[in-house]
Amino acid sequence: MGRYIARRLLYLMMVVLIITLATFLIFYVMPPGDPAVAFAGKTPTPEVIEQVKIQFGLDKPIHVQYLTFVRNIFLGDEYGWPGLGFSFDTRSPVKEELFTRAAVTMQLGFGAAVLWLLVGISVGIVSALRRRTMVDRAAMGFALFGVSAPVFAVGLFALFVFWQQLDWSPGTGYVPIREDPGEWLAHMILPWAVLALQYAAFYARMVRGNLLETLGEDYIRTARAKGLSERKVIGKHGLRSSLTPVVTIFGLDFSLLLGGAVLTESVFNIPGLGQLVISAVNRSDIPVVLAVTVVAALFVTFMSLVVDVIYGFLDPRVRLS
Repeated sequence: MGRYIARRLLYLMMVVLIITLATFLIFYVMPPGDPAVAFAGKTPTPEVIEQVKIQFGLDKPIHVQYLTFVRNIFLGDEYGWPGLGFSFDTRSPVKEELFTRAAVTMQLGFGAAVLWLLVGISVGIVSALRRRTMVDRAAMGFALFGVSAPVFAVGLFALFVFWQQLDWSPGTGYVPIREDPGEWLAHMILPWAVLALQYAAFYARMVRGNLLETLGEDYIRTARAKGLSERKVIGKHGLRSSLTPVVTIFGLDFSLLLGGAVLTESVFNIPGLGQLVISAVNRSDIPVVLAVTVVAALFVTFMSLVVDVIYGFLDPRVRLS
């Protein structure tokens, strides 16, 4: 297992270097024109552009700029570690606002993840055990709706029904948990449900298919022939095998929550990474966009490593391969 983890760590380092190189090229090299002009603000003078080049090292060769970029990320810069620079719009270190917004997005992501696991796995199990019944058809109808419905449309519809019509929700906005835990929970329940709907629907279909396939295996029939109760057959033997792929998919899905969080945070006015990216793009605040892109990519890569290690423990064949 130690060699397996070592190989995955080397692979992770290679992926991180590729990600940083691609991100650097996209934001600093590929855009047409002089990047210092974008950094210097609107209608800058030649003197200001030259000062910006010297300040950000844009007068140096491309490979030197890239090595400095990577070094700042891993070793830090004048603003501390990690070295993400400062925002052109707020004139403050990017990492302070980035970590504050990331905490809000993580709250949204963790709550949605717990909800979609509980709902998705439960619906999938019930649907598999009630195959070809009205319960199964209703569950698969829910799954089809969840997979097909756009996040922004579901969010707006949920606000109209539960806020405008029924007044069950306090509406949009965000209240920090340290200020008022009750208001924080009230504001987060609806975004959690909207963000979790699509994932829960997919997990319901996946668990149903895996469990039905597992229940048809020979060792399941052998367990029943030995006189084991149906609860033990399903709980001890069936679910253990059918839920193993959920570990892999969950790690990847959780790491890719940023895509859904952008829309959810916009609809519910939650000050997370999604809103930060949108506002930074509108203001052409390149360091903020660059920092969010790098951090998100590193998080996805790290979660992939965690999933590989966990799956290696669950299935020894993965380690041997």
